[in-house]
Amino acid sequence: MRSDPAAATLALLDELLDGYSCDFAVRLWNGAHRNADAGRPERFILVLRHPGALRALLWLPSRLPMAEAYIYNDVDIEGDIHAVFPLGHYLLSAHRPVSERLRLARALLSLPSERRPRVGRGRARIDGRRFSLERDRHAVTYHYDLSNDFFSLYLDRRMVYTCAYFDSAEDDLETAQEQKLDYLCRKLRLRPGERLLDIGCGWGGLCLFAAEHYGVDVLGITISRPQAELANERIRAAGLADRCRVELLDYRELEAPEAFDKVVSVCMFEAVAEKRLPDFFARAQTFLRPGGVLVNQGLGRRYHEAGASTNGRSFMGRYVFPDGSIVPISTALRAAESAGLEVRDVEGLREHYVLTLRHWVARLEAEHDAAVRSADETQYRIWRLYMAGSAHAMATGRLNLYQLLLLKPDRGASGLPLTREGWYAESRPAPAAVG
Repeated sequence: MRSDPAAATLALLDELLDGYSCDFAVRLWNGAHRNADAGRPERFILVLRHPGALRALLWLPSRLPMAEAYIYNDVDIEGDIHAVFPLGHYLLSAHRPVSERLRLARALLSLPSERRPRVGRGRARIDGRRFSLERDRHAVTYHYDLSNDFFSLYLDRRMVYTCAYFDSAEDDLETAQEQKLDYLCRKLRLRPGERLLDIGCGWGGLCLFAAEHYGVDVLGITISRPQAELANERIRAAGLADRCRVELLDYRELEAPEAFDKVVSVCMFEAVAEKRLPDFFARAQTFLRPGGVLVNQGLGRRYHEAGASTNGRSFMGRYVFPDGSIVPISTALRAAESAGLEVRDVEGLREHYVLTLRHWVARLEAEHDAAVRSADETQYRIWRLYMAGSAHAMATGRLNLYQLLLLKPDRGASGLPLTREGWYAESRPAPAAVG
């Protein structure tokens, strides 16, 4: 006679969570509850949707099956999703004797094997030769062509899809994103009449800001058609089409030797394979006039973390950023120097990204119904999980975010201030006239 799945699930949870200080409750498909530990606040409820939910969540024990159990609604997370990641880490890293692991595995296998249907857009299926232009376009299209309306639900009004810059943790997202755009422009030392190239410009937020507030001529490039179309609509509406435009172009297709005074690339180079990074910086260097500077902002992983965190065997690589590559900062610096660029400044900003991601998650959760209408429930869950998980990785130091300030030497002259105070304290210049 088969045991009661609900009783077996609760008994197994008691064993798995022995020694863990539970700040969450569990609710089963039949209404049965397992409460948070006495005296602990209940930060979230882990909802097991059917008798096979715990098995789907923990067999085989790795981050990808856990993520798939959530995104396909075998389990749900009601409440603070940020609080679930310490639990996941505990379940995956708890040290148990082999005999105990085998016994727990048998107990899991005794639970029903049912799963919820795998509906929705599903995992990325990227074709073509690795690192080719065609394949890279497919990878970017999978992420960014989801829907402009979907992204607008949680981004700021400028639709800046990169880390904001907070003077204070109390800053709202709109303020922090404008501060980030201004910070980048000041770090680039933009001056009216200069030419700026934005590689991977997204929906053109920085392009518009730099043209409007710093009086520069801007070319932005992206390989996402919906991004390019919306960016140019916004540029025309702002009356800046005479000195600001976005083109549907890969940086490898751009032929513009020494055509720009400044180059910026914000959280694009994660889409560049590690082996291609020297070529990326070499190409960027050719776009710069001697004495010009490049600001590159991107993610970095710990040096001792093996492998890229967005490969096809990971949740991020399968459902969020296919073919992405996150390298240690030392790898990025070596690639930049191999291209003849001089490293002038390196700044870590991971605390700013924690705040940014938490804003995005809260805004997306508040727009749940609209997100489902724009995409589907599975896609909503993918984005909620990926952004909350990224915030956790940043908060714990597994990931970092860096701004690199790089110079193309001009016979030894840099033209740069002697101090950081002289650099960042400069006020915003008056923009050139529009029209």
